[in-house]
Amino acid sequence: MPEAASKQELQASGNEVRALSRLALDELSGIPRGIGQIQRGIARRAFWAVGPLGRPVKIVHDGVTSGVYAALDAGGSLLGRAAEEALERRGVGDGLTLSSTRPGSALVGALNGLIGDELERTGSELHQPASIRVDGEPVALDPGSVAARFPDATPWPVVFVHGLMVTEHSWSFGAGPDGATYGSRLAGDLGATPVYVRYNSGRHVSENGRSLDELLEALVAAWPVEVEQIALVGHSMGGLVARSAAHQGSLAERSWIGRVRHVVSLGTPHMGAPLEQAVHVASAALNALPETRPFGAFLRRRSSGIRDLRQGSLVDEDWQGRDPEMLRAAACREVPLLDGATHCFVSAAVTRGERHPVGRLVGDCLVLVPSASGRGRTRRIPFRAEHGAHVAPAHHFALLNHPRVYENLRDWLATAPRELEAEAGATAP
Repeated sequence: MPEAASKQELQASGNEVRALSRLALDELSGIPRGIGQIQRGIARRAFWAVGPLGRPVKIVHDGVTSGVYAALDAGGSLLGRAAEEALERRGVGDGLTLSSTRPGSALVGALNGLIGDELERTGSELHQPASIRVDGEPVALDPGSVAARFPDATPWPVVFVHGLMVTEHSWSFGAGPDGATYGSRLAGDLGATPVYVRYNSGRHVSENGRSLDELLEALVAAWPVEVEQIALVGHSMGGLVARSAAHQGSLAERSWIGRVRHVVSLGTPHMGAPLEQAVHVASAALNALPETRPFGAFLRRRSSGIRDLRQGSLVDEDWQGRDPEMLRAAACREVPLLDGATHCFVSAAVTRGERHPVGRLVGDCLVLVPSASGRGRTRRIPFRAEHGAHVAPAHHFALLNHPRVYENLRDWLATAPRELEAEAGATAP
């Protein structure tokens, strides 16, 4: 299974335009099959109610409908092949890489989040291997390429890891008129060098954590100057990927691990996300009846990455050899925080008061405050409360560019871990 982008993959991408067209036609051709399953489910229940008297009609009905839907399916497949051949003859998409443009990367990022594991498994050109990106383009991790793309590299890279269904461009969401982002402001205020990662958010968190571990090991080796310290900043799922990478890198005794001084999570569902938990139950309920089974099957197509948000899973053991459709999933493995680094977190709520009933119910609209803070009913991540911040009123994506978040981020990163620990100890009761 491929994990991080190889040099060859960075140099030669497939035709993403035609791959997108092929995917769209494949999805459209599946609509008649879904309609047919619903129709047959309703018919079976109706004929069951009629009893033996309706059996002759049922035989005719089944024969006719099977022929109709088979013809529609075959017609859709033929149309898809014809369209793909026409696009290839005309050279549509040659020389154009959608994923390097902002609009194209937004579409490809969303598709990766929804079905990225499937795109990787089928070898689709739309699959986005983990990579370091500058201006939307992947960077080959050899000294010459890294030096060319980071001409002002400092000994302090700050690595930004995006969340589900987006790309590194999400870090500019909500930027001010001057286009300032966390990365550019940290460069100006602290002399850090922002580094942006892109990954296929539909893969398992543990797989992306492994890819990030490999990327950072290669990046540190190719960095133009000696790396003195590293900070990891993850938004939403990106916080889980960062923690998974730190854990796996620590087990493998990677050289970059010893340089990590801060790990910051912004709106990260450490305890799981309620939306995925609700979808998991809904898919099981819809799959129970023939009439609604196609809708259940649609929900069950959600990616491995989305499924990992049910409990905030970080390691392979949480999913290997387990049935992903089980309603009562086994508890996920608790992963220790990285030694030698200060772990900071930000939670948010759409209401001003953290204890407001609406704020407690919906959090920042996607992640609840206890989950972002690592405080569950039966689980707890050993974050120190003094290393956390709460922002309100604010929604999930406001955390990507928020003045109060930046103030905390700047202050955390400007303070050495030992000093932060000393400050926390001085303020503790």
